Amino acid sequence: MSVRVKICGITKVEDALAAVAAGADALGFMFYEPSPRNMSEKVAAEITRRLPPFVAKVGVFVDPGEKAVLETISLCGLDTLQFHGDETPAFCRKFSPLKVYKAFRIRNSESLKSLPAYKTGAWLLDSFVPDKPGGSGVTFNWDLAVEAKKLGPPIILAGGLTPENVADAVRKVRPYAVDVSSGVESSPGKKDHAKMRDFIAAVRAMA
Repeated sequence: MSVRVKICGITKVEDALAAVAAGADALGFMFYEPSPRNMSEKVAAEITRRLPPFVAKVGVFVDPGEKAVLETISLCGLDTLQFHGDETPAFCRKFSPLKVYKAFRIRNSESLKSLPAYKTGAWLLDSFVPDKPGGSGVTFNWDLAVEAKKLGPPIILAGGLTPENVADAVRKVRPYAVDVSSGVESSPGKKDHAKMRDFIAAVRAMA
């Protein structure tokens, strides 16, 4: 089975369509005000309406309120939720039947101990960088991702992936999916279309 690709931090319709044309399976939309990739529900809705069928529309949240998540789902037509903060397992279960991914910032083997409590559809493994819940552009020890695969649901690998290193990451970890944001940008929130094509081509070449 080929590894899926999620392009996260989409802020413009032209970037979204370019990602889809390059073969992205999922697009991520940030609903977290401190992020340079934060976007309004209005803009996100305008983008999601332009997407073809079978492209996952992922809302990315950091410690949101339940009401805010439900409103954003309704306004933006999201079909997948990604929680990047200190959300509890009980909170993550509130949004069934939507697909839910829980993100974890991996620092060391101790970081893996909290994963099994989360019975979500997938675990997203990102780098630990103080004061940054994600999108740091920093890689972590992929051996820990290999260990995480033994613990439960599918693994989505994130953190510092680029067109240059993603093939090595896929070869080593064999994740269900890879997630990239800063690694395919010309500046925060602005995607480099050539980098997106190169990134996805590198993943597909590993099939």
